[in-house]
Amino acid sequence: MNQPQSSSPTYTVAVLGLGAMGLPMATRLASKLTVHGFDINGARLELAAAAGIVVFDSAQGAAAGADAVLLAVRNGDQLREVLFGHNGISEVLRPGAVVIMTSTVGIEDVTAVAARLAEHGVQLVDAPLSGGPVRAGQGDLLIVVGAEPAARATAQPVLDLLASTLSVIGDKPGDGQAFKTVNQLLCGVHIAVAAEALALAGALGLDVESTLATLSSGAAGSFMLANRGPRMLEAYTEDGAEVLSRLDIFVKDMGIVTTAARGLGLATPVASAAEQVYLIGQAAGLAAADDSAVIKVVAPQATA
Repeated sequence: MNQPQSSSPTYTVAVLGLGAMGLPMATRLASKLTVHGFDINGARLELAAAAGIVVFDSAQGAAAGADAVLLAVRNGDQLREVLFGHNGISEVLRPGAVVIMTSTVGIEDVTAVAARLAEHGVQLVDAPLSGGPVRAGQGDLLIVVGAEPAARATAQPVLDLLASTLSVIGDKPGDGQAFKTVNQLLCGVHIAVAAEALALAGALGLDVESTLATLSSGAAGSFMLANRGPRMLEAYTEDGAEVLSRLDIFVKDMGIVTTAARGLGLATPVASAAEQVYLIGQAAGLAAADDSAVIKVVAPQATA
């Protein structure tokens, strides 16, 4: 299944998972680096091959000999399975390679995995990112990094191509997760409260579209209101809003936030309330919907 590539730069990165984010990131990286790719979906492999990515029929095959492996997984269990499970890639990673972890899975999972990888001579670069598929393909992501300086240096060719804003938040794995936990607290609360505000506007008989435009230009505006607000209005259409970020991602992320805070003895009543809203949405069958559909938790039917 391996496809030849016309140019073979000396630096090789394996991208495991060629979904909505993985494929545009891999395509962006292939503009300058040798990129190995793997996905369980054959159609995604075909798209990757057409984009100049060297495709493999196994994760181990893609990761063998790579300087860096880029992972985007759903949670800590998936992270451990990819690395250490049956046919896990830790068995084939060369000493000195780095694993770049771009997902939000929580501090404890990342620090534990980093310790296990170190036994193989491999370092973990904790690099959670923000941005969507379009920005990923343009190298316009926000990436925060927690990793030892040597590991950051090895990962730098990958990070430089993907990020327009790259912030080193700390010198050890887990620091990136800590920052992203704080970030997701704010994002999750902002989306939930934006839903309440627009639902209230509709219930009061206001024109919701003009209310949204006016709010977004004033002191009450936020990125999440401006970004998710229009999609919240689409939630009531027959097909709903395009799924750019699933609602159950915030079930996971707000769970990470409240678990971390509880472990520190820190009260987070607003984040905890927002977590319940996402949980209600998930229970109502909205798990796979765009997270903007959270407005249907407080207003199941459009009110204006």
